[in-house]
Amino acid sequence: MKRQRGFTLLELMIVVVVIAVLAGLALSGYQKQIRKSRRAEAKEVISDLTLKEEKYRSNNTTFAATAASVGGAMTSNYYTITLSGASASGYTVTATPTGDQAKDSCGTLAAQMLNTGVLNKTPTTPGCWQ
Repeated sequence: MKRQRGFTLLELMIVVVVIAVLAGLALSGYQKQIRKSRRAEAKEVISDLTLKEEKYRSNNTTFAATAASVGGAMTSNYYTITLSGASASGYTVTATPTGDQAKDSCGTLAAQMLNTGVLNKTPTTPGCWQ
């Protein structure tokens, strides 16, 4: 009797399952890296705005109440950037994730200038601000 060559349906299904699992893991890692790069964009906007606030404060008696006052662009495709609490002693810049970026493990990023001249960044979770 002749032996048939080829793969059984079970063998093919095992290969398909293995490929699906590997693709799922790769997609998850890819999405995590995409969120991390979007977070870097938000951190850049926050840093730019804080530098402009410091420059404004060096020429005035208070921090600027709006980003337009310092010529700062508060635009990000994946975060809503807000400037609040501006006074003579401090301010807060907040980046709130929107859309798919809301799944980012760091969540809302904030930089708060305190009366002491110290800039506090939250969250303090490792990897969020490095």
